[in-house]
Amino acid sequence: MSEHLLETFADGVATLTMNRPEARNALSGDMMAGLQEAVPRLAEDPKVRCVVLTGAGGAFCAGGDVKGFAAAAGKPTGSNAPAPSSGDLSARIRGLRKSMELSRLLHEMPKPTLAAIPGAAAGGGLSLALACDLRVAVEDAKITTAFSKIAASGDYGGTYFLPYLVGAAKARELYFTADVISGREAFDLGLVNKVYGRDEFEQAAADYARYLAALPTVAIGRIKQNLNAAQHRPLDEVFNLEAENMIRSFETEDHKNASRAFVEKRPPVFNGR
Repeated sequence: MSEHLLETFADGVATLTMNRPEARNALSGDMMAGLQEAVPRLAEDPKVRCVVLTGAGGAFCAGGDVKGFAAAAGKPTGSNAPAPSSGDLSARIRGLRKSMELSRLLHEMPKPTLAAIPGAAAGGGLSLALACDLRVAVEDAKITTAFSKIAASGDYGGTYFLPYLVGAAKARELYFTADVISGREAFDLGLVNKVYGRDEFEQAAADYARYLAALPTVAIGRIKQNLNAAQHRPLDEVFNLEAENMIRSFETEDHKNASRAFVEKRPPVFNGR
């Protein structure tokens, strides 16, 4: 694991902490490599029942390294400087598209994903938070799509996820203007699920992650599959998927144990199987 990405595990919760606090956890090559290795591994690990993505030093993630963009933009582009070939451009597009699979994995893995936002979330960093199932934030977090401020169009799925959360018109506004909103405003818009004061945030986010990890993991994964399908598949296909997932859920240990607990009038304990 890179020093730009820290990984911890406790009580069924795997926490990935983006760790470049001096750069507000802007995405680096090492950080992305670490995320691309860790996220699919955690998705497949049966011991992991919730994945938390967060940032160190009071920020979530400022997105791409704008200083690096500026350095690249500052290279001469006149007749004495070779222009990138179409092959180079195509390779860059393929490389970005490949790395964007990270958002798909956060969105589709069969267990809850939680973005814990302790501060600034911008650009691609915000997109990664939007790819998670749920988001919690400090009240005064600074949240922005950011892309239009540097004349960029956006990546990592933000334009897919944001309209689903806040509606098409508001998503267009937030992308066009790159206005900065607070964690409290994001909560009011439905962009984040819970907000906390700065003093209580760390403990509250950890408690919420443990709560998610204690849910019936297999059933949650199937609920995610149903909800994701409902975003773009026709009704009859969603009905087919619901029927299959419901019957398969009846075969899990969690369902059988919970049914007995219901009859015996005691709280169920889920083991994620």
